[in-house]
Amino acid sequence: MPLRPFTSIPIAPCCCGVRQTRWEVPPLRYTNCSVPALLFPPPWPRMALLSFLPHRLSQRLTALYFTVSSFSLQRRPRTTQTTAMASMTVTKIPALKDNFMYLVVCNATRQAAVVDPVEPARVLEVAREQGCKLNQLLTTHHHWDHAGGNEALCEQYRQHADWGQLTVYGGDDERIPGLTNRVGQDDTFAIGQLRVRCLATPCHTTSHVCYYVEGGDRGERAVFTGDTLFLAGCGRFFEGTPDQMYDALIGKLSALPDDTRVYCGHEYALQNLRFGHQVEPDNADTRALLERAQAADLEGRRALVPSTIGQEKRINVFMRVHQPAVQAYVGKGTPLETMQALRAAKDKF
Repeated sequence: MPLRPFTSIPIAPCCCGVRQTRWEVPPLRYTNCSVPALLFPPPWPRMALLSFLPHRLSQRLTALYFTVSSFSLQRRPRTTQTTAMASMTVTKIPALKDNFMYLVVCNATRQAAVVDPVEPARVLEVAREQGCKLNQLLTTHHHWDHAGGNEALCEQYRQHADWGQLTVYGGDDERIPGLTNRVGQDDTFAIGQLRVRCLATPCHTTSHVCYYVEGGDRGERAVFTGDTLFLAGCGRFFEGTPDQMYDALIGKLSALPDDTRVYCGHEYALQNLRFGHQVEPDNADTRALLERAQAADLEGRRALVPSTIGQEKRINVFMRVHQPAVQAYVGKGTPLETMQALRAAKDKF
């Protein structure tokens, strides 16, 4: 029997004037799988539906979604990619379908932290290979594909007392599993001799945090942006407003030095660059990077991360909302209006 496409049906606005939508959900398009697609609609309605469920239940359903959606990738080789600097080494560890986890090592002390370890066993394997001492976990936000491995990693440390204590950093949010150290804007801590400053970037979620890491006297720096800033894109505004994303991208992240390496939470390069090229077809930087992404295989596209803050200012339309060409694409005259309209356009792209 043919499957019905995923469709939406407008219904009357609620009391606050927000237009509502009822989603007609088809069976799941997986061979030999009878799980209803109510659990697995496309990302935007899926997140909207899950937001109405108790957090623990929504996390379990989200975990099931990512497990099923990444099943076909589990047997493919997923190699790590490492950036070695004088003061720090950052290892990019692919996870699930398109996530990135990061192992950050202070070269002087071999102290290490991991960012968003959704697959803890893989993280521990890489940490052992590098001979570092991992005792810090940095959570960008509570979504399962980022924080879903927290409890399992904490349990490993409880079972191995000789490993020492695992400190879990994250925004002030009870939805983050295993959280021990709540952090906010401009809070600081250290990974060995590396300095970490927290940037509160609410919008994708209310408690989203980016981590800005500096090391040594050579001006080496990196920022781990989770689902706030991607290569050539930004995260959806699930729990926030255009003003908040504007503040995150323009007020905070754009203010970092241009040579800051940007380590994002997902490999979304191709679709983001295609959208950016549609918005700014005359942008030579975007066109050149799009050509590289189109010519690359999956490993090649992963290698495009890290970007830099300077590059993002040149290619990322969400960081270019002051540009006349970007404003003209959505027919708006101010950066804030452009941010809102641009995100709506990307959601439909």
